Amino acid sequence: MERYLNVPFSKDDIKEFEAGDVVYLSGVIYSARDAAHKRMTESYEKGEPFPFDIRNQTIYYLGPTPARPGAVIGSAGPTTSGRMDKYTPTLLNNGLIGMIGKGRRSGEVTESIKRNKCIYFVAVGGAGALLSKCITSSEVIAYEDLGPEAVRKLTVKNFPVIVAIDSGGRNLYDECADNM
Repeated sequence: MERYLNVPFSKDDIKEFEAGDVVYLSGVIYSARDAAHKRMTESYEKGEPFPFDIRNQTIYYLGPTPARPGAVIGSAGPTTSGRMDKYTPTLLNNGLIGMIGKGRRSGEVTESIKRNKCIYFVAVGGAGALLSKCITSSEVIAYEDLGPEAVRKLTVKNFPVIVAIDSGGRNLYDECADNM
């Protein structure tokens, strides 16, 4: 099914979404890769706040290339999500609701998605130049020293993703593997 979703969103907004649905996101999301995830999690464990209010937010696993003159952002393709798996349950338990990346997630992350009624979207790998056209603004908001891995606030319009793991824990990767 094809759906449109404004971000940020609530758990009620995604409760009917199913693995395999194509979704077009519009609004604000954040980007962060493994170095930023590590720093956020370590800071949280020391009692420090996250660099932005993660409640009901979506993180795109992204490390963009530099923007060309006149462009908002460079190529913006997804990073392999498994690199964030050891940090993800902590973020989901603290209110993160959505993630965008590519590839399978661990059993622990899948269970955390189900328990927290969150959602995991995948973006098409190798289509970074096309995906960047759906990003209308980009601002570094934390960890500037990490360069492309800094946390960015992104505004997106009709950013195409596919539900890979829905809030009930249904996993598109498992279903596809079972049918092969």
